[in-house]
Amino acid sequence: MVPRIETLSAKKLVGKRLIMSFSNNKTFELWRSFMPYRKEIHNCISPDLYSLQIYPPSFFENFNPNTEFEKWAAIEVSDFIDVPGNFLTFNLPEGLYAVFLYKGLPDAAAETFQYIIGTWLPKSVYSLDDRPHFERLGEKYKSDDPNSEEEIWIPVKPKK
Repeated sequence: MVPRIETLSAKKLVGKRLIMSFSNNKTFELWRSFMPYRKEIHNCISPDLYSLQIYPPSFFENFNPNTEFEKWAAIEVSDFIDVPGNFLTFNLPEGLYAVFLYKGLPDAAAETFQYIIGTWLPKSVYSLDDRPHFERLGEKYKSDDPNSEEEIWIPVKPKK
């Protein structure tokens, strides 16, 4: 699995967020609260959805499945004018990312993430950067379909 390395420009996202951990995963609840109302957001740039995670510093160095992090279900917008009251805004900063294509069921993705963080990253010329991680769910994403495709964006910086 070889990623492409890409510099992401800053993005404006609108969505919902929840605090969760891997042992208390509330992803389904988060998306269930977002999807029925996303059509209320009228200034979307594309139909692509973002599943974004903000991990505390050293989350992966001292991994504990009970450590909480912030997770977002969001969509990119042109501006934050007229954001519906039940949604929050998030500025995704620009930065360097390793982008991996994942094909398969969401429940099977843990192995891919373990490979990226535990195998690919240590062998690469990059280290993990302290910025949001996210998955971009585009037109080939099909929930609960083994042929589903999504992009996994891992924030990186050159090793010193």
